[in-house]
Amino acid sequence: MAITTRDQLIAALANSRHVLFDKSSIANAVAGRFYSLWRANGQPVQGAIPTAAAFCDRTLQGALGMENPITPLLNYLAWVDVATGNATSTLEIHDRLCHQGGLSGTIAAPTAQITNLPLTLAAVPAERIGAPDHSQLQWWLEWYADTGSTGVSATVNVTYSDDTSGNVTVLLAATSRASGLYQILPFAAGKTGIKAVNSVTLSATTGTAGNFGVTCTRYRAGLFTVVANKAEVFDWAALALPEIANDSCLALLQLCTTTTTGISKGVVRFAAG
Repeated sequence: MAITTRDQLIAALANSRHVLFDKSSIANAVAGRFYSLWRANGQPVQGAIPTAAAFCDRTLQGALGMENPITPLLNYLAWVDVATGNATSTLEIHDRLCHQGGLSGTIAAPTAQITNLPLTLAAVPAERIGAPDHSQLQWWLEWYADTGSTGVSATVNVTYSDDTSGNVTVLLAATSRASGLYQILPFAAGKTGIKAVNSVTLSATTGTAGNFGVTCTRYRAGLFTVVANKAEVFDWAALALPEIANDSCLALLQLCTTTTTGISKGVVRFAAG
C-alpha cells in the first residue's frame, strides 16, 4: 500500500507515531562544516563508537527509534516540529546505513589504512539504498576522537557504482574534532555514486592518533530554523513526504553556523499508509 491521496494522508496523520529527539550541543565546531549528532548526549542516547565495520538499523543505540508499520503498510516521514539553540541552523535527517571506526591520525603515507575496511553495503536492503546507481548515498569520514593540529589530505580509495575503483582526495583541517564530518567528494567524472570504501591514506601524520572512520548515509529530509529556541513546523509538503524503509537507522546531521552546534529538540511524526 501507499499514501496517494490527501484523504489518506490526513487519516494517516491522525494515527501517526511520534519520536522525540533532544540533543545536547557539541563544542569545538566550525561554521560551514557538517557535524554528526550521533555522539551527542540526550535523546536518543549517545550512539556507540563502531569498533568494526557494521550494518546499522533502527535497533542500534543512537537511532531515533522508529517502529516498523504492519505489512503491507508503508511508513512516511510526514511532520517535524523542531527548535534549535542557535539561529539559522540546518538539520538533516539521514538513514545511517553502515559505519566503521578505528582509523588513526598518525598513520601516514605510504601506509594505507584498512582497519575495519572495506566498508560495503552488504546486508543493507535495496529499499534503504534507493537508486541502484547509488546516487542517493552520501559517504563521510566521521571523527570519534580529535586528531592532531597538522592539516593533511586523505586519499580515499573507493569502489564506484559501476565497479571501477579510484581515489578521492579529501582535505582535512588542522585539529579535526570529534563529531566532525568530511564528505567524500568529488567523484571522478562520469561516476554517479560510491558502493564501498576500501582504504584511507593520510598525506602526513596529524600529530595525534584520535579515532575516525567511514560512514554511509542516505539523506531523507532537511530542516532550517530561523530564530533560536523557537519551534518551527515542517509538514509533509515541506519534507516531500519521503518513504522511510523498514528498519531505517535515522540519525541527525547538522550544518554548523558557529562554534557550537547548539541544542536541538523536536518531534518527528511518521504516517503509515
